Amino acid sequence: MAERTKRKGSFVKQAAILATAGILVRFLGFVYRVPLTNMIGDQGNGIYSAGYYIYTFLLILSSAGLPAAISKMVSERIAVKQFRNAHRVFQGALIISGSLGLVFAILMGVFAQQIANWGNVPESYYCILTLSPTIFIVSVMSAFRGYFQGMNTMVPTAISQIVEQVFNAFFSVYLAYVFLSFGVSAGEKNIPMGAAGGTAGTGIGALAGLLVVIFSYFLIRPTIVHKVRKCHQPFEEGRRDTAKQLLKTAWPIIAGTAVFSITNLIDMNMVTRILENTGFSHLKAVDLYGQLSGKYVTLTTLPVSISTALATAALPSIAASAKLNDYKQVRRKTNLTFRISMIISVPAAVGIGVLGGPIIRMLFPSASDGGALLTVGAVSILFLALCQTATGILQGIGHIKVPVVGAILGAITKVILNYVLIGIPELNVLGAVLSTTACYLVAAVFDVVMLSRLTKTKFDMMGTLFKPMVGATAMGVAALAVYHVIHMIYPSNTVATLLSILFAMAIYGMVMLLIGGITEEDLNSLPMGTKIVGILRRFRMI
Repeated sequence: MAERTKRKGSFVKQAAILATAGILVRFLGFVYRVPLTNMIGDQGNGIYSAGYYIYTFLLILSSAGLPAAISKMVSERIAVKQFRNAHRVFQGALIISGSLGLVFAILMGVFAQQIANWGNVPESYYCILTLSPTIFIVSVMSAFRGYFQGMNTMVPTAISQIVEQVFNAFFSVYLAYVFLSFGVSAGEKNIPMGAAGGTAGTGIGALAGLLVVIFSYFLIRPTIVHKVRKCHQPFEEGRRDTAKQLLKTAWPIIAGTAVFSITNLIDMNMVTRILENTGFSHLKAVDLYGQLSGKYVTLTTLPVSISTALATAALPSIAASAKLNDYKQVRRKTNLTFRISMIISVPAAVGIGVLGGPIIRMLFPSASDGGALLTVGAVSILFLALCQTATGILQGIGHIKVPVVGAILGAITKVILNYVLIGIPELNVLGAVLSTTACYLVAAVFDVVMLSRLTKTKFDMMGTLFKPMVGATAMGVAALAVYHVIHMIYPSNTVATLLSILFAMAIYGMVMLLIGGITEEDLNSLPMGTKIVGILRRFRMI
């Protein structure tokens, strides 16, 4: 019982650490995307995103599946005290990810112009060029992060993520400001070069993050070496066998993630081409694509990042429980992770939906179009969070091919709906938002149903969905009412939006506590959760 309580506490603590880092990283991401967007506008966002999505796809092929695979394999070996084999997994992963990262970095740099032309945004050439070295840097860093997560130590990963984003935020804005005036007359803007300045900051941030994880590794290396030397394990895995198993574990994760990344690339190509075929100019098509990728995608993925952090933190813990055949703990952690994910995602979807226009005008006063995309597509937050959470758990229990099938089904749905909806002049870019929502819905339903069948988990539908929806509905009505009342009294969009968001958060928390939608276990799973529980107990609210 004591050991189980200890494992439970460790799971909650590590999830909270990574969730906290996720919140800070996303916040810092907004901090720099706001001035960046106001500098380069929707057109610059479209150019920036075109280059970034291509970089993301190649990064996935080189290393994105490795942290989860390393984490799973390392945690399984540590669970049975095979420390030497666990370290062999890390060594093999470092060689594989570094080699793949170097190859894709060279290919991206050499064929930058051809790739930009394929994406129908030739202006993204400089963005692709500046991002190419980043693939190698992040590939090496992913091996270290996966190893730390497999050891159930999220602190190095969390710190490196925060340091990476701080450097990214500063240098992206600074270099965009500097590059905007490159090669043009005074008072004019070189939008493609400004966007490239923003992507150059990504590489500088990644390098800073890599230095942090390397430093962290050498700090704990003496302990690792001591455990490896004292390790008494029944057999020692060969390096070739370890590499094969690593790739075998990683490729379905890479494939599942790559499918969604491919849909982003297809979206980029299809949105601009279909809009041009329906009468929009090339620059207007890039503007609309910039609203889609730079505002809708950026804002709707903010709350999902927290769910992703929880799923990532849950993976080694669930993998260890599955390895020990403790499926009662697997089911408990599955329900807990889904409940926390929905407690965060459902109100986020409602809040962003009802305040989409005001939020866009508050954040991007110099480029205030695109609020309708949030109003229409905010529900995708819910489906993407379900999909990401289910994917993390399925990977943890060894069913890594299931999310691939879900992702393919979602991608097929998206491509078909893109052809049908974007070509409707009245919808134009809204068609891409609707197809994205449908894509995540199909993938989420498939993944969750399969997870339930494989683990025989009976989901707490009341606590996971119904109660958050009740609280979020009350919150949404209150937020909209407060916004209009305050805006009538004091016609400032920023003041009205901020106050309505704060009031909405308070209403949601109160309603959830009144209907029992938030439990002590849920609160303890959140950053600063124990302190929140203490305060609520003092006021007899729980």
